[in-house]
Amino acid sequence: MRLSKIYTKSGDDGETSLSDGTRVAKHDPRVASYGAVDETNAAVGLVRLHTSDLPEYDAMLGRIQDDLFDLGADLAQPGTDFESAEELRITEPQVARLEAEIDAMNADLKPLESFTLPGGEPAAAHLHLARTVARRAEREIAQLAEYEPVNPAAVQYINRVSDHFFVMSRAINAPGNREVLWRPGANR
Repeated sequence: MRLSKIYTKSGDDGETSLSDGTRVAKHDPRVASYGAVDETNAAVGLVRLHTSDLPEYDAMLGRIQDDLFDLGADLAQPGTDFESAEELRITEPQVARLEAEIDAMNADLKPLESFTLPGGEPAAAHLHLARTVARRAEREIAQLAEYEPVNPAAVQYINRVSDHFFVMSRAINAPGNREVLWRPGANR
């Protein structure tokens, strides 16, 4: 891919083009869904400012950033052919990789005794932000799926990625016991 000119002026009327050339409003549910995925990717970029000394986690986040661009491309492509090798789509192996990473990170964590609050290590706090943005993206994708076909693996992926961020935040906070737990009614 090569971009030599950034602005095209083709969106000045409030519309944008999907991958197949279809023109839609910039507030179209499909555009909103991949826009929220893009925001998720930006939040992951903020997390990675704090993971240079955690190479295993940083590598996972780098793979997720690539996958999130794949997910955006998937959502920008209308249609029902989710198995086509010609179109960039999220695949079951990408979902399975997330699940394996979640299981590996979760294996040594003690069970939760309360809800976890954002905080602790900077990377963990930023992961909670990424998790909440991913959950919003998931809501946008679910809403889109009510009206148009959506790749089932795409829905699974965004659901797992928010779980991944949650477990990674716990794993990053675990070594120094930095996890911040909710204390119900503590300030009554």
